[in-house]
Amino acid sequence: MANGEVSEKVSDIKGMAGDGVAAKVQELEERLAKLEDKNNNLTMILMSGEFDKAFAAFIIANGALAMGKEVTMFVTFWGLDAIKKPSFSTAGRGFLEKMVLWMRPKGPNKLATSKMNFAGIGPKLFRYMMKKKKVEQLHNLIEMATEFGLKIIGCQMSMDVMGLKAEDLIDGVEVGGVATMLNSSYKSNSTLFI
Repeated sequence: MANGEVSEKVSDIKGMAGDGVAAKVQELEERLAKLEDKNNNLTMILMSGEFDKAFAAFIIANGALAMGKEVTMFVTFWGLDAIKKPSFSTAGRGFLEKMVLWMRPKGPNKLATSKMNFAGIGPKLFRYMMKKKKVEQLHNLIEMATEFGLKIIGCQMSMDVMGLKAEDLIDGVEVGGVATMLNSSYKSNSTLFI
């Protein structure tokens, strides 16, 4: 049944019904309108810092954006590696923070793969094969998604634990907490965890 037909049936019911039924129908219309508003939103949670999983997340984000969806990506813990700048200063940070930052990859071109990493050879092989097959590189997918309106939120708590600052992340990343992610998820009709 199309939306127009549903509206006609609702109008017919309202005309035949008393005040109690009309109020209930009004309530149901409002709830339906809220559900229809959710159809244009997608929330993603990127926790993985592995190349193949980050690649999948940004492929999905670009696909949803191309379909006209509003997409918010909450990036937490190891996922922050995918949105780090390739280089930044660690001045003014404690010893442990510097150690964590030194041990973790910086940016999408330094991520390891979840399988077949082979001490860093795997990601290079995949990037070579992707280039040969004319598949967009991860850093290009990230740039495209942000240009098309992807809202990226870096997890404040994870950033604090890892010694990251907002200026260490790619431009345009907002910083927020779990309440920000939950608010986005509540407004979405789908939430994906990668």
